[in-house]
Amino acid sequence: MADTKSLLGGPEGPPRHGAAFAMTPAQGGVTAPAGFTAAAVHCGIKTAATALDLAVLAANTPASAAALFTTNLAQAAPVTISRQHLERTRGVARAVVVNSGCANACTGAQGLAHARQMAEETAAAIGCAPDEVLVASTGVIGVTLKIDRVVAGVRAAARAMARGNGSDAARAIMTTDLFPKEHAATVQTPRGSFTVGGMAKGSGMIEPNMATMLGFLTTDAKVSPALLRQALQASARDTFNAITVDGECSTNDSLFVLASGASGVDIDEATYPALLEGFLTVSRELALGIVRGGEGATKLIAVTVSDARSVDAARQVARTIANSPLVKTAVHGADPNWGRIVAATGRAGVTFDIDEATVHVGGILLFEKGLPHDVRAPQAAEHLRGHTVQIDVSLGSGGGASATIWTCDLSAEYVRINGEYRT
Repeated sequence: MADTKSLLGGPEGPPRHGAAFAMTPAQGGVTAPAGFTAAAVHCGIKTAATALDLAVLAANTPASAAALFTTNLAQAAPVTISRQHLERTRGVARAVVVNSGCANACTGAQGLAHARQMAEETAAAIGCAPDEVLVASTGVIGVTLKIDRVVAGVRAAARAMARGNGSDAARAIMTTDLFPKEHAATVQTPRGSFTVGGMAKGSGMIEPNMATMLGFLTTDAKVSPALLRQALQASARDTFNAITVDGECSTNDSLFVLASGASGVDIDEATYPALLEGFLTVSRELALGIVRGGEGATKLIAVTVSDARSVDAARQVARTIANSPLVKTAVHGADPNWGRIVAATGRAGVTFDIDEATVHVGGILLFEKGLPHDVRAPQAAEHLRGHTVQIDVSLGSGGGASATIWTCDLSAEYVRINGEYRT
């Protein structure tokens, strides 16, 4: 991912230093932190005989847990069940079971029963209470889950649990994803080291505030459920909730985090910044992977809006630009059409003075104080032919606030994939 480094909002690469901690990459993805095992199997939801389609991620002992869910009011059965379980346990979990190939969404009472059964079977297999199991599904909406195959898959996975299976789990949760997404980092603090790991899936129906993505974070830090949720929300704001592929928000979107405490490093007010940076580092890598692997995507685009009166205003404008089909198709065709960017800025619902605004593409000034700089368009077009694209808009509002939203281009391949999704 070397070509994405300039779009991350800062320098990448180990070690990263904060006020009292440093960070280095780690191997193992979601099972890199101590105290976690995983397994992945083909249970028969996907038609290809070798396609992994079910994964179980488990903590060796009860773990602190938190989650964020889709804001779509049409929520799938796994979302409902996982919410209920986290409420009943007050933020404690032992495992997550996830299938791909069927969303178990819009499936009524039967869908809820199937989601509960997934939790019950996983609980029986690993030896915990059903409420300590979280459930996730992804795939086609409105299709009944083949629960007998899922049950057999859960039992098979339980017999194969191992710490080295994180990469298999990352492959098992894929649907139209082009590649698995996993990452891990170790954080060194004066109190000792802890690790954050993660995996995610998603390539279409991706819109901020969760989308058709499933994300799973783990850490072996010792964290209370309340502080864990705080870190999850804060890190998601600038990672998973700062990406968009097509402006669509799905029924199953979930982001889970489990903390085993196996490292012995306590997270309190003093060490919270280290935990947050660990979450940000892993989540950013996963989130950008989702955009980079978006359906039909050929380019990763960072839209940064600056000099807004508030961060929320900057995000609103950046999101409008990032979701504009006209902007996305212009980028796909390497057309430096700054007019589309200005038009999207103007309809974002944020007050600004066009005579004070500027637009840069790849650092090249194309629009300034109400006037074009079209003589520089060939240079901008050359930038747009690359695999990573930077769009910068200054609102000139004098507020100094900024935000970045990541997206991808819109291609004919996206239309083909989604036109044939159920066929």
